[in-house]
Amino acid sequence: TGTVTKGKPELTDIDVVQESNREQLLGWIGSAERNSEHPLAEAIVKGIQGQGITLPVTESFEAIPGYGIVAVIEGQQLLIGTRKLMGKYEVNVESALPKMSSLEEEGKTAMLVAVNGTYAATVAVADTIKETSKQAVSRLQSLGLQVIMITGDNERTAKAIAREAGIADVFAEVLPEGKAIEVKKLQAAGKKVAMVGDGINDAPALATADIGMAIGTGTDVAMEAADVTLMRGDLNSIPDAIFMSRKTMLNIKQNLFWALAYNVIGIPIAASGFLAPWLAGAAMALSSVSVVLNALR
Repeated sequence: TGTVTKGKPELTDIDVVQESNREQLLGWIGSAERNSEHPLAEAIVKGIQGQGITLPVTESFEAIPGYGIVAVIEGQQLLIGTRKLMGKYEVNVESALPKMSSLEEEGKTAMLVAVNGTYAATVAVADTIKETSKQAVSRLQSLGLQVIMITGDNERTAKAIAREAGIADVFAEVLPEGKAIEVKKLQAAGKKVAMVGDGINDAPALATADIGMAIGTGTDVAMEAADVTLMRGDLNSIPDAIFMSRKTMLNIKQNLFWALAYNVIGIPIAASGFLAPWLAGAAMALSSVSVVLNALR
């Protein structure tokens, strides 16, 4: 979310078990999500408030990275998150799984909601990929680079987004610390890894990678952990940065070659007396100027 996709998700589906208390339940969900820093939370809050529903006060709140959130609102314990969160609190969600799987096949991020240990609703949020994502992935692949998507989203949603962006390799349902572990595995296999991310959950992997690249429209934590900050959210900035770095390294090597070649050839000639001192000095100045001019290209 926010890296391959636009990072502007919208609340698309709300499937509640008991329609009679729909408005109250949505108020609780919106209240809980209002405390979350996850990019999907804002979409849920905005979608619920857009229905004119008042959000009550949250009495307690806890975010569990990779799982979801736990909150107490008006004396009710609310769980919102993944299958793993429901499993952690032993909530039976078997009846919700077919609907959840269907939403995920559509590329939506579906979340389960439980109240006091009982399944109560499924909400889904959808985000579209950036117009430039597919082109950027294609450009990276043309540079001979392997593109892998590592995400905390469920496998079905992740694969749907990856398929649309042209990414073949996907690691889904990965916790924040798990992203760093996946980076280390790639490094252990002898690969140089550049990690691109925009959120708090990406920070450990950004710091672990050989090169961490943060999207400038992302969080401050991600930018602090990264080596490079891309000023635009456009993913084409990644191949642009790689192309620029390769051209810069080529330029440096050219300058080193000409500087070494001049000295290797010029010093023996000057030492043998075949070159007047003033001419040697002029040649040295010309060599420096040529290196500077080449660097300015």
